[in-house]
Amino acid sequence: MSHGPVMLDLQGTELLPEEREMLAHPAAGGVILFARNYTAPRQLYRLVAEIHELRSPALLVAVDQEGGRVQRFRDRLTRLPPAAWYGRSGVGREQALHDAREGGWLMAAELRALGVDFSFAPVLDVDRGVSSVIGDRAFGTAPEQVAELALAWAHGAREAGMASVGKHFPGHGAVAADSHEELPVDARDFEDLWLADLVPFRRLIDNGLEGVMPAHVVYPDVDSRPAGFSRRWLRGVLRERLGFQGVIFSDDLSMAAAEVAGGYPERAEAALEAGCDMVLVCNAPEQAGAVLERFADRRDPVGQSRLVRLHGRGGLPLTRLHEETRWRRALARVAAGPEGDTLALDLD
Repeated sequence: MSHGPVMLDLQGTELLPEEREMLAHPAAGGVILFARNYTAPRQLYRLVAEIHELRSPALLVAVDQEGGRVQRFRDRLTRLPPAAWYGRSGVGREQALHDAREGGWLMAAELRALGVDFSFAPVLDVDRGVSSVIGDRAFGTAPEQVAELALAWAHGAREAGMASVGKHFPGHGAVAADSHEELPVDARDFEDLWLADLVPFRRLIDNGLEGVMPAHVVYPDVDSRPAGFSRRWLRGVLRERLGFQGVIFSDDLSMAAAEVAGGYPERAEAALEAGCDMVLVCNAPEQAGAVLERFADRRDPVGQSRLVRLHGRGGLPLTRLHEETRWRRALARVAAGPEGDTLALDLD
């Protein structure tokens, strides 16, 4: 059985019988975890192992573990700083790049210890001082700064055995509207985007970025449809012009901005036809079954070959990780951040 094109979520800290059944469906390809799925490291390790054992090749297991206000697993794990912390004033360039690399490594090393394949990170948006939903999730206010720090962060994650998924292509930082609640429109022309917001994406793609998540934002100079449903953006710009060869994930199809594409099966169809390899259906268990059935017979060997590369590699058990010099040094650095906090070594 190959990876299907649908990523689903779970209701709690253990797999329910109906969730097992859904994850066995041929259209299922992965699971995204949230804070509600986590109580402690050992519990999560058991849950992830159970998901991975359901089928072969194993389902992908992902989470949003950016740091700052977007960190799903917190208790007894390192409280990671927001991306903006790495680009803070008063820190030299080399130290900032070192901190970003160690922050990416630390995040990935802890998740790999628990079996999680990857995080939907880093955020590659440029903070324009407009979007509250982005804000300090961005590495900075200048495209080159974001590109440099995000690339260092991604290198660190890769050293820990984890792929990176850059978001929100081609840039969510210049719109005030929150795509979770409404459909944002960015009226800038393509040239402005190319010279600014697309710079971090271009840099990381040139350095082997493994995944991209497009924004539920309309850029009318290019297409009247949101980027995540746009062939022009995904096939024309991302695949052809930027030469991206990795996985394209839709953003969550339950977000209000996705409603423009119709019902859930229609949203998933539109995203996949535009060029996504995998679609996310979150917080809508009553809709997931219809999406799975729509794609029960879908076969995409090219997308499958891309998805296989997202599986995590290696990883030390958490107790052994804590004995590593690099973990202790990385912890000492990020603990200086506004979200920095050490974990208690009780792993139950």
